[in-house]
Amino acid sequence: MFISNAYAQTAADAGAFGGLPNIVILVGMLAVMYFVMIRPQQKRAKEQKTMMEALAKGDEVVTIGGIMGKVTKVNDQNVAIEVSQGTEVWVQKHAISSQLPKGTLKSL
Repeated sequence: MFISNAYAQTAADAGAFGGLPNIVILVGMLAVMYFVMIRPQQKRAKEQKTMMEALAKGDEVVTIGGIMGKVTKVNDQNVAIEVSQGTEVWVQKHAISSQLPKGTLKSL
């Protein structure tokens, strides 16, 4: 009486392209995510691994915690860092964040 009848609507025509524009947008977004997020992270991890394998006695390094020192001993998993004269600290190789240029610690 007061409520009109509800009829199901017919499906809209998808057009000549179908869902192609949606797929193109999705593939484009995935490509952008790869080049902006994933690829730089993989590159940084590769550089970090190369740096850890190349550590040698005499290198000047900075740890993740900010400790700066000179490498005195290198094992398979650990590194001894001299932070002051006569004081060595043993850390894991993964705790080394970066290498410093030679002679950096002499000026400190």
